[in-house]
Amino acid sequence: MSVTTRARRPGYLAVLGVPEFRAVFAAHLLSTLGVVVCEIALSVLVYQRTGSPLLSALTFALGLLPYAFGGLVLSAVADRFPARRVLVTCDLLCACLAAGLLLPGLPVAALLTLRCGLAAIAPVFAGTRGATLGDVVGTGELFTFGNSVLRVTSQSAQLGGFAAGGLLVAAVEPRAVLGLTVGTFLLSALLLGAGTRPRPARTAGGPPLLTAGLSAARELFADRRIRAVLLLAWVPPLFVVVSEALLTPYVAGLGRGPDALGLLMCGMPIGAIGGSLLFGTLLRHRTRVALSLPIALLATLPPLGYLAHPDVGWALLCQIGIGCGIVYTFGVDQWFLDAVPERLRGGAMTLLIAGTMTTQGIGMTLAGVAAEFLPVHHVIAGGGIVALFSVALVVVLFVRTGQSRDSA
Repeated sequence: MSVTTRARRPGYLAVLGVPEFRAVFAAHLLSTLGVVVCEIALSVLVYQRTGSPLLSALTFALGLLPYAFGGLVLSAVADRFPARRVLVTCDLLCACLAAGLLLPGLPVAALLTLRCGLAAIAPVFAGTRGATLGDVVGTGELFTFGNSVLRVTSQSAQLGGFAAGGLLVAAVEPRAVLGLTVGTFLLSALLLGAGTRPRPARTAGGPPLLTAGLSAARELFADRRIRAVLLLAWVPPLFVVVSEALLTPYVAGLGRGPDALGLLMCGMPIGAIGGSLLFGTLLRHRTRVALSLPIALLATLPPLGYLAHPDVGWALLCQIGIGCGIVYTFGVDQWFLDAVPERLRGGAMTLLIAGTMTTQGIGMTLAGVAAEFLPVHHVIAGGGIVALFSVALVVVLFVRTGQSRDSA
């Protein structure tokens, strides 16, 4: 059955009915689980070697910060080479880097450097996969469903991966757990190589590869509509992570233990999964897109509940509400796809994903700094207030770009 025929009955089952997408989905699930397990095992390994909480925490932070490098400098890879080749090569490179983590006696600096390498490759892989998604399922409603499935998968893999990774690390040596990461990347490469069709590169030739990404970024930022969509994709995540970054000191301030922290950590993924499934199943595509801007604004309100310094139960509801806000990305996906030229789609998706992850890293850092001087619950609530005004400004800018295009 063709993609066009499937698009007449859009939904999660329809997008999962596309054979190529099932391969992409399975590969995404495997590699995400591998990364989550890697973060846990590497964090434990570094702490065992150094006894430093800071260096242990860096294993997680280094999963976000190199995204900026990969998104800007390497983004042209997604368009310059055939997509399947890029995806398989990225997985194989990640498998090699993960295998390097297994080397005995490797200095901690080398371990963290290899972790940076994994993070720098991630946006190239994700951007190429996102751009290829339009070729696999089409550029209409199924594209937004496909992206939603991948996001839900990421949230589910985090829930399952953190639990499974913790049990594995408790049962066996961290290095043995890291070996599983190598296997997940190799299986992902096999699935993508065997389950997706070869497609030509989107662009041929051009400036040197390391400068082509910067040139493409300048071209994308020069377009007011694309710039507004990028801001709409980047600004909300900057604030969404504030509460998540501060849950550990918040729970400690309540005098509660690790069980309460684990429960609250599940809040945002539960909201994201439940909201995406309900939003995608119950509403029509046009309605989802139309509601995306109001939801982006409403998603800034749940953090205000922390003004009351809630106990775990009410805080969990706040976290679930924050997680539900992810459904605004249904509209962002469609607007971005409509605005970006096809020849730049791979690099643009890489840039979008890299910017999203980088802003989350910035948001976590700023939240931590603020919490050094202010009560944690005030920082979380204050983040919601700043988010409301910031997102409102971005929404106004986005709406104006649409009005200017209509009048042009």
